[in-house]
Amino acid sequence: MRLARSRLPQRLKQRLLGISAAALAVPLAAGVAGVTTASAAPLATQAPTGGYEEVSVDSSMGPIKVQIQWAAQGGNAALYLLDGLRARDDRNAWSFETNALEQFRDDNVTLVMPVGGESSFYSDWYRPSNTNGQRITYKWETFLTRDLPAYLETRGVSRTNNAVLGPSMGGSAALTLAAYHRDQFKFAGSLSGYLDINSPGMRQAIRVAMLDAGGYNVDAMWGPAGSAAWQRNDPMAFAPRLAGLSMYISAGSGQPGDYDNPERAIEYFNTQNASGLETIAYSNTRAFQERLQGLGIPATYSFPTTGTHSWPYWSVELGKARGQILDVLDAW
Repeated sequence: MRLARSRLPQRLKQRLLGISAAALAVPLAAGVAGVTTASAAPLATQAPTGGYEEVSVDSSMGPIKVQIQWAAQGGNAALYLLDGLRARDDRNAWSFETNALEQFRDDNVTLVMPVGGESSFYSDWYRPSNTNGQRITYKWETFLTRDLPAYLETRGVSRTNNAVLGPSMGGSAALTLAAYHRDQFKFAGSLSGYLDINSPGMRQAIRVAMLDAGGYNVDAMWGPAGSAAWQRNDPMAFAPRLAGLSMYISAGSGQPGDYDNPERAIEYFNTQNASGLETIAYSNTRAFQERLQGLGIPATYSFPTTGTHSWPYWSVELGKARGQILDVLDAW
């Protein structure tokens, strides 16, 4: 089924606008290892050979924790795994909500999992949020494309042989980062991303979601509706920049599937919410697919018949994308 925003049925439009965009990703607690503070060092010719490490990398936002699983054979390729809207300050959800580390443990690619960035869209914001007392201005794009690759280069990771992938907020951000930093990223993956953010109702939905996830003010991120920043960060608008990029684009139907087994009232509520959020992501992603096809830009698509907005489904999709990522980065 092909869904363009101009042809969505009225009932679906009402459902999309009426859904509370509250919980794009809700991670659970897990143990952590010690954190190594990054410092200036000579460039390494080879990354460490396998193993897991947590480091602290300087940025204009202060030190940022980064979880790293090093390439099995010390190769120079890296896969940046971005978090969802409810990104926590202690651990990236890919490291404990999924089996991502196990999936790539024997592959010659370093997994890079930045920690933090709740409601940030991994973007450079205009100013701190005035609705939650935020003291710093988010500068996540700068961190991910300048500070972090500079540090990783000292550990043997290439500045140019990288992939980036994320779910929900992280999916939108992955495409944005790759579009404007083609020298850094050869692959981008969006899993249930919001890829048509200037379509009717999306700005309001993002506002509600960000207020719920940390009390952030969307106006502090990209300014008023129609601003240059809203256009710059809209995949539908920057789609021509993606020509020649390897991409994996996925969204579920929103229908509960194998990983949705609610038993208690709160679980039924969460499943319903995740179903609604995935329905929005699905319509956005289908519209984006039509946009790319209209431009003659190929991508790999996955639209499972079931699947809600939740980590087990994104873990499966990462596994489906794995071969494509390793091929592009020559990281088998």
